[in-house]
Amino acid sequence: MSTNGMNQYLRAASRALRWQQECQRQMKRCRFDTMATHGIYSMQEALDFNQGSIIEPIYMSTSQAYRNAAEMEAALGYQIPTWCYSRIANPSIYYLEGVLALLEGYGSEVETSCIATSSGMSAIQSATDPFLSSDPGKQGTPVNFVATAQVYGGTYQQFSLRKQQERQVEWRKVVHSRNLAEWESLIDENTRFLYGELPNNPCLSFFDLKAVATLAHKYGIPMIVDSTVATPALLRPIEQGADIVVQSVTKSLATSGFCIAGAVISRKNLVSKINNAPLKADFATYLKLLPNRDNGPNISPMNAVLALNDIRTLRMRMDQMSRSTLKVAQFLQQHNKVENVDYLGLENNALHNLASRYMFLVDSEHDDQYGSRVNRYGHLMSFRIKGGAGKTHEVFDAFKRIWRATDLGRIKSVATIPAISTHSQQGKEGRKLAGIPPNMIRLCVGAEHPDDIIRDLDQALSVIGGKPVRVAGPEFSAGGASSARLGG
Repeated sequence: MSTNGMNQYLRAASRALRWQQECQRQMKRCRFDTMATHGIYSMQEALDFNQGSIIEPIYMSTSQAYRNAAEMEAALGYQIPTWCYSRIANPSIYYLEGVLALLEGYGSEVETSCIATSSGMSAIQSATDPFLSSDPGKQGTPVNFVATAQVYGGTYQQFSLRKQQERQVEWRKVVHSRNLAEWESLIDENTRFLYGELPNNPCLSFFDLKAVATLAHKYGIPMIVDSTVATPALLRPIEQGADIVVQSVTKSLATSGFCIAGAVISRKNLVSKINNAPLKADFATYLKLLPNRDNGPNISPMNAVLALNDIRTLRMRMDQMSRSTLKVAQFLQQHNKVENVDYLGLENNALHNLASRYMFLVDSEHDDQYGSRVNRYGHLMSFRIKGGAGKTHEVFDAFKRIWRATDLGRIKSVATIPAISTHSQQGKEGRKLAGIPPNMIRLCVGAEHPDDIIRDLDQALSVIGGKPVRVAGPEFSAGGASSARLGG
């Protein structure tokens, strides 16, 4: 194809880029709620390309057609806007990535980009693996990374088994994450990144993010933060100095529970010891166009739009559910059958003051309801039952309104016992290191009225005193199906 044919597309791409950049500049002047509602999807795009659809369409197609060889060559050479193939990209996926990049960068002057993935675990793998490649100049030199011991059970398995045991990449565990000296003592010339969860699941541990990010940059390595529990409505780690944010979008971002999704959001021009200019210039885009193109861990268009639709109401949900969780935590704190309550919103929590420096309801100062910045601590908490594991199981089994499931972030309240579920595979010693005893119940408070959740907790806790719990089931479902008990 002639150079002139290619140039036609390159010139058009340059004009389109300027137009899109101007749209994003205008969106960045808007408040968080507006950004979450509209993202990068404009009315003009709807009219010109999507039949005027006011909601982002679901592009359920494997691949994109091109007008001619010139457009295809330019597109597959990443010289013009394209989505090409849904393993790499897709318009619906772009819409999700665009809004997440905007939200994580909200309130800062930092330029951000995002890649959506098939799950939170694939997001963690995508965010960390590129930094663990061998250095051609130091063949055979073992590499390591420094991360808190208090992480989600799946993350613990990925770090300890998939990275350390199978690939001999050393995970150096920070046990006391508030101790900056402990972080620094574990860093050497072969350390590739620092990693932590803020807040942590399920213990709600917290560390001084600005200080740890500064430490990472002192040694020329990136700071990676899993901010799933907080969401950008309450905490935006990039604004505080982090380089990369991991989100299990499945959780509070996509609260309805209809999809599994993850995301990696990064600042542009991050620091790294890796000699890879594209990686450092725009990490998320580098992942999309190269490693994740080849490895294929990306999200489906259907899941992308399902997540996108939930994100529109993120801030108001996190406000309401945070307030409900505080009320529930205060109730449990004074209950005589409860040994301990872990929730950052409680003033007697050892990490309350530290968390209060970071966790705010975004834009609360612009709300008529508040008029100033207000702290919000999320809707995840945990509590420990007096009497050990046996009594804990009895209380757990007595829940009627609270769902028993290995899930969090739902619009409905959900509880689990981490020691026998989400963190069971890391073993007794691993749980001890992470501070997860067998009598801990993790509770994620949903959008129900908190009085109803408190009532359910109260009746469940009453089983410790010997009060029986009766469960009756109907012979026909609400949907009209008969029970198997009626057969024969």
